[in-house]
Amino acid sequence: MQIMLVPGNGDADINSEIWYPWIRKELENLNLKIIAKNMPDADLARRKYWIPFIEEQLQNNKDSILIGHSSGALAALRYAEIHKLIGLVIVGASYTDLADQKEKASGYFDEEWHWEKIKQNVKWIIHFHSINDPFIPVEEARYIAKKLNTEYYEFNDQGHFSSDVDKNKFPELLKVLKMKLKL
Repeated sequence: MQIMLVPGNGDADINSEIWYPWIRKELENLNLKIIAKNMPDADLARRKYWIPFIEEQLQNNKDSILIGHSSGALAALRYAEIHKLIGLVIVGASYTDLADQKEKASGYFDEEWHWEKIKQNVKWIIHFHSINDPFIPVEEARYIAKKLNTEYYEFNDQGHFSSDVDKNKFPELLKVLKMKLKL
């Protein structure tokens, strides 16, 4: 089994920004294989670059889990439309471009979401969102949770699970993932 961490857009370094290095270390301490690489086209996070990059990293290994944050959650969901996985962890996800030109340019919203395909291709989905997310309204997350029947965790004070709330650790994610993997 392997776990790939797919970060949000921007020029953040996956090995030093927010909770990414913390979760990587914690999962490696559990003897799990972690793929944590900076994404191509990091600022715009365009689908045409990110999906092939994820495919290259996972090599169609069905024994994989994607942990996607923000734009990374969108990439993980789109990947799951066409590939089988053990599971998904999505953090701070939306299903619309929120009338944001940068999000629109990403290509994740150019077609309808294939919710049923995602559910067929993935054994389970863990989903985190916070009511006070400054970028993505909670209604977006609740809609995704309903469409995918996710294991949904909603917080009041976690923002976008990033630097807006100085999120350097993510023990809630670790706890739920350990339970899911029976570790």
